[in-house]
Amino acid sequence: MRDLKSQLMTGRMAEVALEYAEGTRRPAEPRPASTVILLRDAPASAPAGSAGAAAGGPEVYLLRRQRTMAFAAGMTVFPGGRVDATDSTVADSWSGPSPDWFGERLGCSAETAAAYVAAAVRETFEESGVLLAGPSKDSVVGDTTGADWEADRVALETRELGFSEFLHRRGLVLRADLLGPWAHWITPEFEPKRYDTAFFVAALPAGQVTRDVTSESDQVTWIRPADAVAAVDAGEVLMLPPTYICCHELSPYDDVAAILDAAGEREIKAIMPTVRVDGDQAYLETT
Repeated sequence: MRDLKSQLMTGRMAEVALEYAEGTRRPAEPRPASTVILLRDAPASAPAGSAGAAAGGPEVYLLRRQRTMAFAAGMTVFPGGRVDATDSTVADSWSGPSPDWFGERLGCSAETAAAYVAAAVRETFEESGVLLAGPSKDSVVGDTTGADWEADRVALETRELGFSEFLHRRGLVLRADLLGPWAHWITPEFEPKRYDTAFFVAALPAGQVTRDVTSESDQVTWIRPADAVAAVDAGEVLMLPPTYICCHELSPYDDVAAILDAAGEREIKAIMPTVRVDGDQAYLETT
């Protein structure tokens, strides 16, 4: 397994990091964003040789971003994206722990926390078709594969429809209780595009299925976290440090329930990797 605390950078990332270290680049302001580590227990009927078939255990949903994307091109990531202006207006369609509670866990204001949670639910729906919302505080929508759901998903993705309007029109409440805060990462200062990202864990709701729907990815998969780590170590998959480290952290757990329980006990501190220069080489340092 690769060193989780110090990684040699190569290519364009190394060039940009060295320019920053030399003082020729000024840091951009990070934009708030949310990511959801969508989880399921490996299906019992998985055929021999497939991910999770032999050992079982939890699987994570991963997408490979299009190589044409401006940020993290070609990287394998969890569903997520930046906070939208309408994400902070869902307070009247909210069920679960309060924004104050999420703010305490994530070290931010209640308003910011509410936007993080709303963005997490919205982005998961946009990028996987999975919706963590229901008609009541005790229920979750059972199927989002119909043409009407797809029309709304596309409208949300193109920002023709605001998330609050979407919830109100369908009579849904956001199920904040289905999200467990897991981590908080801030893009290093040398990156031209920066995000201040809250990471959440959530179980795939019963009856719902993931779909390869977003235009931002060219490949999706369910895979055990340990297998994802191994694929990165073998050079078969590219991941940014937050995704890789989260997969590493999830690897020891036996099932999704154990991960959700652990989320309630985690101490979450914002992590922002830094640059260490040694001669003409740049290292990404994570403490």
